[in-house]
Order: sequence, then C-alpha cells, then structure tokens
Amino acid sequence: MWFETNLLLLLAALSLEAVFGYPRPLFARIAHPVVWVGAVLERAERRWNRPTLPDRRRRLNGACCVLLVAVVSLSAAAAAQGAAMLWAPWWAAALAVAVLAASLPAQRGLHDHVAAVRDGLDSGGLAAGRDRVRHIVGRDPASLDEAGVARAAIESLAENFSDGVVAPALWCAALGLPGAAAYKAINTADSMIGHQDSRYREFGRFAARLDDLINLPASRLAAGWIALAAATLPGASPGGAIRAVRRDAARHRSPNAGWPEAALAGALGLRLGGPRQYGGRVVEDSWMGDGRAGTTADDIDRALALYRRACALQIAAVVLVLVAIAPWR
Repeated sequence: MWFETNLLLLLAALSLEAVFGYPRPLFARIAHPVVWVGAVLERAERRWNRPTLPDRRRRLNGACCVLLVAVVSLSAAAAAQGAAMLWAPWWAAALAVAVLAASLPAQRGLHDHVAAVRDGLDSGGLAAGRDRVRHIVGRDPASLDEAGVARAAIESLAENFSDGVVAPALWCAALGLPGAAAYKAINTADSMIGHQDSRYREFGRFAARLDDLINLPASRLAAGWIALAAATLPGASPGGAIRAVRRDAARHRSPNAGWPEAALAGALGLRLGGPRQYGGRVVEDSWMGDGRAGTTADDIDRALALYRRACALQIAAVVLVLVAIAPWR
C-alpha cells in the first residue's frame, strides 16, 4: 500500500511539473526548500569550516552538516505531509503534497534552461550562447567556442536528467516525499560544498561521497531511459547508446555522470566530455561517445527531443507499475 501511495504521489508530481513547471507562486511566498537548505549550509560552512581547524575536524564537521540538513529536510517533509493529511480534506491534502513533491524534480525547468542556450546561439551567436550556458554549467564560458557551448549544454542536460529528474523520482517512489526531500538536501549540499578546491576539499568530502552513492542507481536508470527513448526518435540509435555506455561510462571522472552522458552521446552520434576549463584550470576527462565533437544548436534540439521522450517514458513506467500492482492490493 505504501509503495502504491508513493507511486501515485510521484505520478501526480511528475505530471504537474511537466505541465506547469516549477510552482513559482507558492515558493515566491515561502521560498523553495532548496533555498532554505542552502541558507543553512552557508551559515554552517562559515562557522564549521574555518581554515584554522585541522583537516580531520573539518571532515567531521562537514559530515555532520550534511546529515543534519538531510534529517531536517526528511522530518520537515514528513511533518508537512502528515499535517496536510490530518487537517485538510483528502483531495486538498493530496493536491498540497503533490505540489510540494512537484518542486523537487526539474523536468520542465531543465528543458527550458537548455533550450535557452539553443535560442541564444540561434539569435545572438557565440556571445549570447556563452551568456546562457553560464547559468547551467560551472566551466569558464569564455573558453568555449560555439561547438563547446552546444556540447556543454547537452552534457548538462544528460547529467541533470539523472540527478535532477530521475533521482528525485526514484527516491520519491522508494520513500515518498520525505525521501525525495532528503535526496534534494544531499544533492544541494554536494553542489555547494562538494568541491575539490582547498576551501572545500575536506569539509565537502562526505557530501561528495554520499551524493555519489545515492545517485548510483539513478544514473544507471537514466542511461536506460535514454537508450529506450532513442528507439522512438528517428535518427537516434539505442544500440549506439548501449555501446557507448559499456565502453565509456566507467572512464568518466565521476562515477555517475558518465552513464547518461555516454548514453546521450552514443544515441545521437556525438562525442561529449573531454578536457574542460574551470576557474582557469584545465580538468582532463575522457570522451564519451565516438561521434562528432563539433556540436551545433541543431544537436541541442535533437538532445532535447530525446530528453522529452525519456521523461515521458519515466512517467509511462510509473503508470505501468501502478497497473501491474493493482490486482495485488
């Protein structure tokens, strides 16, 4: 029964977010939960990550900080869900919980951000493309040519499909709204403090490792959705996606990002990844796929078309599972 309830919540959340996007009117008033998590992390980092502290203490403080925001997020989501069910009519409670859950995946938001890069390249050329892509990637936009801008947008689409769409859905299916909220808190912690520079290397070590662990199943599932979606898109290759994943995914410096990136590269006949520049420092990485590295705005369009199909397949899978378990109630 609990699993069926979680799946119904997930179906409502994914459908609401796909149609309406991020529920801005609600969070314009109360701010998004990720903003709350970010504020707590920022304050804790200033206090618990002082350069004068020994490395061991900074590692311990970082771990405690991440566990704190995860437990608080899980508890707050459980309390909100319980209060809604207790004090509101069932239909109003279900809608309220679904709206809260719809704030956690980012299907439509991710699509719009990547499409904005495509529009920038089309209408304003390289300068506009660089300006748009800097909102979704951490690398230096000034170091990118037009092919690099398009490639960065497609890589961001692949990676964020895994940790911004598939992973919240997976944890919602497993643990409901509290599980998805805890996942989002850990993922936010990794994005804020899970870096390799001297300031965060020790304090953010636990956040980075925990985020890698909880994204492990989602990254593999995301690659599967991309390969299946390629079978529905003319000109895309599901076999190419599978071959690229088997050959290249494990060579990526991230244990998770290589799976969706390799799948998308193989499906579309592209070559993604490779060396990139962050803060004036070149980071060496392996190439995903063996196709063209000279990507264009048209390739962003094809990647978005594949992404929309992968998102639709995920929703369809939830419906199929609900239908399959219905006789076993």
